[in-house]
Amino acid sequence: MSFRIFRPLMACSALFLASHGAIAQTKVAVISLQKALFETAEIKKADAEMQVTLKPRQAQAEKLNQDLAAIQQKLQGDNTLTQQAQFELNAEGKRKQTELTRINEDLEADATAMRNSVLTKSTDRMQAVVKKLAEEKGLDLVVDTQVALYFKPTMDLTTEATAAYDKAYPVAAAAPAPPAKK
Repeated sequence: MSFRIFRPLMACSALFLASHGAIAQTKVAVISLQKALFETAEIKKADAEMQVTLKPRQAQAEKLNQDLAAIQQKLQGDNTLTQQAQFELNAEGKRKQTELTRINEDLEADATAMRNSVLTKSTDRMQAVVKKLAEEKGLDLVVDTQVALYFKPTMDLTTEATAAYDKAYPVAAAAPAPPAKK
């Protein structure tokens, strides 16, 4: 079974145990961990860097798509093509299609690897930040908003967690671009 199935069960169990385990009132807060993480300066910078890194290959894929469309249009619209010309255009189209498939697969794999690398590190950091926030506020339990059916907006730590993360892990400013040569 997946972790997603157990997450609500664990949250409910924790709430049940917390409510019955102590006479004192249990202090609970909620957080949208995903939103808190994706709003951090580190994730925004990593996303921008990923877009810049992948942009040349995305442009190459777009160009190949345009070339394939032109070949297809030529094959369908030009009745004066010889059999040899049709054969050559079909062969060129297959080569370009193969290259496009390879580029798209590589782009997807690279984007996934970059995303996973950043998210793994950032998720661990965010969990530490949330734990520190919970300890500072004297909270007994922090639940993700995905498993909470209802909560008061005052219980939400999402914005606070993002700010605390950005403070704990500041992002270095990008180096200015070199002046353009004339």
